[in-house]
Amino acid sequence: MNKKVFLLAFITIIIWGSTFAAIRASLQGGYSAGHLVLIRFLIASSIFLIYALWPGVQFQLPKKEDVIKILALGWVGISIYHIGVTFGELTVEAGTAGMIIGSAPVFTSLIAVIVLKEKLGLFGWAGLFVGFIGIILITIGTTGQSFHISEGALFMLLAAVATSVFFVFQKPLFSRYKPIELTAYFTWAGTLPFFIFFPGLFEDIQHATIEAHLSAIYVGIFPAAIAYVMWATALSLGKASSVTSMMYVEPVIAIFVAWLWLREWPSTLSLIGGIIAISGVIIVNWLGSRTSYVTG
Repeated sequence: MNKKVFLLAFITIIIWGSTFAAIRASLQGGYSAGHLVLIRFLIASSIFLIYALWPGVQFQLPKKEDVIKILALGWVGISIYHIGVTFGELTVEAGTAGMIIGSAPVFTSLIAVIVLKEKLGLFGWAGLFVGFIGIILITIGTTGQSFHISEGALFMLLAAVATSVFFVFQKPLFSRYKPIELTAYFTWAGTLPFFIFFPGLFEDIQHATIEAHLSAIYVGIFPAAIAYVMWATALSLGKASSVTSMMYVEPVIAIFVAWLWLREWPSTLSLIGGIIAISGVIIVNWLGSRTSYVTG
């Protein structure tokens, strides 16, 4: 992974890591899960619409043969993922949510090997394994010794699988579209199913707190719009499995922001797991890329 790809992916992960606390703040401040996911993607969709219609901007329309794939990926990567995350956070704390989503690189790498024919060398697999161990430790340290799987955790796991499918299957489209074009199409497609939550939206807006409003605006502009473009750019320039391995850092960011914002302090075991997770990223992106990370 070159420096540009690493920087784009790392900044994206910082933004996405802060999203979990922002979502919890909005949910605790008066927004329902359905209304929150709708309002944030109405904001994101509006931003991309303004960009597409901006004078002098050349925005390529989707080719007929790509329309169905773009719609499907938008529904999987935007609709299913964000319903999973937002409804999951009704019962799952921000730090816990971040660590569950942090398991996505495992699914992404396996899918990338099968679909994109990417081959992970020894260090690549070792790095993913180390990162996964870190995620497990974060899980135990955050939730205690109980391995009870709540409904919220299932929503989060669904989201992790959905985003993995999204990251891998969008990659071939980068040869025909700019990252910002694809992100706009995915966002518009993924926003459509959210209109099922439209009834009662204005009542939620009227009764929500200022913090909830500011959090909703933040997650609409930065994680849902700007960060997705940066991530798409990183994916277009690097390997899907290598880029998404950066998501092992996301739980660390999520837990830290949750501590600052929501006063959720991680246990010592969670901190150890975070260090191990970052170590997994280092193994994949430095040792793996320099020695045995090849594409078939």
